[in-house]
Amino acid sequence: MFDNLSDRLGGVFDRLKGCGALNESDVRAAMREVRIALLEADVALPVARDFVEGVTEQAVGQRVLKSVTPGQQVVKIVNDALVAMLGAEAAELNIDVSPPAVVMMVGLQGSGKTTTTAKIAKRLKEKSNKKILMASLDVNRPAAQEQLAVLGEQTEIATLPIVEGQRPVDIATRALQAAKLQGHDVVMLDTAGRLHVDQLLMDEMKAVADVATPTEILLVVDSLTGQDAVNVAQSFAEQVPLTGVVLTRMDGDARGGAALSMRAVTGQPIKFAGTGEKLDELEEFHPERVASRILGMGDVVSLVEKAAETVEQDEAEAFAKKMAKGQFDMNDLRTQLAQMQRMGGLGALAGMLPGMKKAKAAMDQSGMDDKVLVHMDAMIGSMTKQERVKPGLLNAKRKRRVAMGSGTTVQEVNKLLKMHKEMSTAMKRIKKMGGIKGLMKMFGGGAGPDGMPPDGAMPPGGMPGLPGMPGQGIPPGLDKILKR
Repeated sequence: MFDNLSDRLGGVFDRLKGCGALNESDVRAAMREVRIALLEADVALPVARDFVEGVTEQAVGQRVLKSVTPGQQVVKIVNDALVAMLGAEAAELNIDVSPPAVVMMVGLQGSGKTTTTAKIAKRLKEKSNKKILMASLDVNRPAAQEQLAVLGEQTEIATLPIVEGQRPVDIATRALQAAKLQGHDVVMLDTAGRLHVDQLLMDEMKAVADVATPTEILLVVDSLTGQDAVNVAQSFAEQVPLTGVVLTRMDGDARGGAALSMRAVTGQPIKFAGTGEKLDELEEFHPERVASRILGMGDVVSLVEKAAETVEQDEAEAFAKKMAKGQFDMNDLRTQLAQMQRMGGLGALAGMLPGMKKAKAAMDQSGMDDKVLVHMDAMIGSMTKQERVKPGLLNAKRKRRVAMGSGTTVQEVNKLLKMHKEMSTAMKRIKKMGGIKGLMKMFGGGAGPDGMPPDGAMPPGGMPGLPGMPGQGIPPGLDKILKR
């Protein structure tokens, strides 16, 4: 997400940082480029204008122009302004009320309301241990209620039984009664959409809201519709008391204009971003992390969180013991590659690791993608048990057999072996440093309660690419291989 905007802004700021001393005309010229980049990203014109004016006013001050690093200061100002535009800080769902808390989902048809309803319900069930009841109020779209029932079965979340002929207000009333009787903590109301905004839709939303008195009214918008998404949000915000926005299909939105405009247009925070079709592909929206991604600074915190969710505890503990002994074989490498795939592949990691976007761009230009991870796994799978434990056994004849068995070439097998060797060397260095405790000194302190370095203990340039440690990302050597 935000790829186009990130690339444009990256070019502007690279030129600024390369200038050394800056004068006011340099800054104003750069800000004009920023304004064009925002408009090309489908950011609403008033939002782009206010943003650039605010940043320019700060950036042409004497404190910036006479700074030792004026280019960096301008980037810092833009970063802070982006965070403010996106909503300053993450906003959580307000469900800590006398149960049942009611969350009402609104939006146009095709925006992804029903799937998003199930995603949020699944998240609340797994992360907050809430008992959820989902109810579909969509009596217009064929099989809409059945769709929510199927999603309920997939997520093992209760759905309100379907009664033919009931109107949305009656369904909402029945859902509240059922939730109180059955002891549900949260009721998710999936309302009907339309192909376009009309007064009948708005009247129906208001009638349901009057009956259900929801604590949250979330507007679901498709980020790929760009400026149209902003117009839809404005129409809903004028007539329905929204409390937040959910952006769907953010994984396919290279421009990101909808996300950047939404807070300013609706006055409400973006609470979640849908990043894929799977029911667990929903992320909390953190403005400061998104701003860092846009400016190419990475998002290591989200990377650590994603790793913590996907890493297998038994695998991590077994690997930590081998790591302490300085051991690392092909089975361990295979485990690390599998973890990278569970975390979303190289594309997802590149946006979160500082400095990796350019490496990913080079990889894309060379025609490589996440299939390289599959090829590596196939090569390791074509080795015998003995070869995986002792890769040194792989002579020319064995390499040819592995290449034929995995549908690759001997050169690719050699690259894999070289990467393994580099990672194995890294493990031995960690052992010499005193294992995990020695590694923690590299971060400027001991491990936190979760086993990770404490906040603020990151070395310059981000986290080192050591395999197996949750959140580390690209193993050493893999980035070199990908760029070849």
